[in-house]
Amino acid sequence: MGGGSTTPSLMALLCLGVLPKPSIQADPGPIVPKGSPVTLWCQGSPQAEVYRLYKVGDSGLWEDEAPQDSRNTARFHFESLSSRHAGQYQCAYRSMKGWSRQSDPLALVVTGLYTAPSLSAHPNPVVASGGNVSLSCSSQFWSGTLHLLKEGGAEPPRRSTWRKFGNSGRREALFPLGPVNASHGGTYRCYDSPSSDPYLWSQPSDPLHLQVTGVYREPSLSAQPGSLVLLGDRLTLQCRSDAGFGRFALTKDEGSTPPLHLDGQHSPDYPLGRVSHTRGGRYRCYAAHNISDAWSAPSAPLDVLIVGMYRKPSLSAHPGTSVSWGENVTLQCRSEIVLDTFHLFKEGSLAPAQSLSLQDTTAPLQANFTLSPMTSAHNETYRCYTSQSTSPYVLSNPSDPLQLLISASPPQDYTVGNLVRMAVAALILLGLGILLFQPRHGHGGTQDAARS
Repeated sequence: MGGGSTTPSLMALLCLGVLPKPSIQADPGPIVPKGSPVTLWCQGSPQAEVYRLYKVGDSGLWEDEAPQDSRNTARFHFESLSSRHAGQYQCAYRSMKGWSRQSDPLALVVTGLYTAPSLSAHPNPVVASGGNVSLSCSSQFWSGTLHLLKEGGAEPPRRSTWRKFGNSGRREALFPLGPVNASHGGTYRCYDSPSSDPYLWSQPSDPLHLQVTGVYREPSLSAQPGSLVLLGDRLTLQCRSDAGFGRFALTKDEGSTPPLHLDGQHSPDYPLGRVSHTRGGRYRCYAAHNISDAWSAPSAPLDVLIVGMYRKPSLSAHPGTSVSWGENVTLQCRSEIVLDTFHLFKEGSLAPAQSLSLQDTTAPLQANFTLSPMTSAHNETYRCYTSQSTSPYVLSNPSDPLQLLISASPPQDYTVGNLVRMAVAALILLGLGILLFQPRHGHGGTQDAARS
C-alpha cells in the first residue's frame, strides 16, 4: 500500500479546515497465524506529519513520522505475531492543524493458539448447482465462537455461537449455503475461539473443497475399444467436450452415494490398463476450466462390463434361425451354472442389452427373449451372457454367435396402386367418350340446317 492522489472528497475536507478520518488496513490480511509477520497501513492526509497506531484497551502505542515521498500513508510492521498482538487497532495522524480523529477499528486475529476443530459438508462436498449444502464445524470446547472462512474470498468470516452437543460431547455449528452457484465453489476452513478472548483463534481445520457441478453443459464419455471388455484386455475411457475445458474428472458410482471429490486432470483420456473384475461398474465424467471449482453436469452414465468370469451359456432360436417376416421368434439363453441374470446383446448395436432376472434359480436355468414381429432390423447376430445380480457388471464368457435370417419380404399392399390404376382407366374412358360424342353432335346439326 503506497501513496496515492488526493481524492476530491479529501480536498473538500481540507478546504473546510476539517482533518479527514484515516483508514487502517492489514497486509496480507487481518487473520494471521502465530509467528507470522503482518503490516498495518494507516492512510491519512498529504498534510500529515506524524502517524500513531493505538491498540484498543491497551496503553501502548506506536508512532511513525510520515515518509517524505508519501505523507498520506504510514507503515507499522510486526515481524512475528504472538497472542499479545491480537486485538483491535486504530490509527490517527497529526498535521499543523492538530490531531485527526481515530480510524474505525481493525480487528487483528492471531490463529494457531488451540486445537483445530473439524469441518465437514452435509450431505456432500460435491453439490449440484441450485442445491443446498451445510458446512458443519465441530469443536471439543464447550463455549466460544466458531468461525467459517473461504480462502481467497472477499466476504468476512461467518461466525456462530449456536451449539449442538452430540453423543461425543463435541460442540457443532452449522453454516447453511444455498441455493449454491459457481461462486460458492472453493476451499473452506473453520476456527474456534473462546468467549474470553475473541481475537485468539484455534488452528485451522483441515481444508474442505466445495465443488459445484452443473455449471456447464455435460461432456460425453466413451470406452475404447468398447464398454464390453474381455477380462485382461486393455481399456481406455475418454471424456470429450467441445467447450474448451482444461480439466477432467472421472467417477465410478458407489451405490447411491454421489462422489465425495472430483480429482481433475488435464488429459481427457483415462487408461485403465489390463482390466480385472474390479474395473466393472458405472462411470461418469465431468469437465471444468483450469483453477476452478465450478464443474459441468455429469456425462451420461457408461456401464463397463467385464466379460470372462464364468463359463459361457448356450443360445438357441425357436422355432428356428430362419424366420418369415412378421413372425415371432424366441431366443433362449441357457446356463449350466447357477447365475440369476441373463443378457442378450445384438452385435454392432449401440442399444443397451436386454436383461432378464430369474426369481427361481432351480434347474433349468434359462431365460427366453421374445422378438416380435420380425423385421429387417432383427436380421443380425446375437450373443447372450450370464451374471450374478450382486455383481451386475461382471459377465460370463459370451455364448456362441447366433444369426437370424429373415426368409421373405414383407407382404405388399396393392390397394393404393389398384385405386390409382382404376382412376387412370376411368379418365381415359371419359376422354374417349367425349371425343366420340363431339363428331356425332356436329353432323346432326348440319343435317337440320339443310332441311330448313
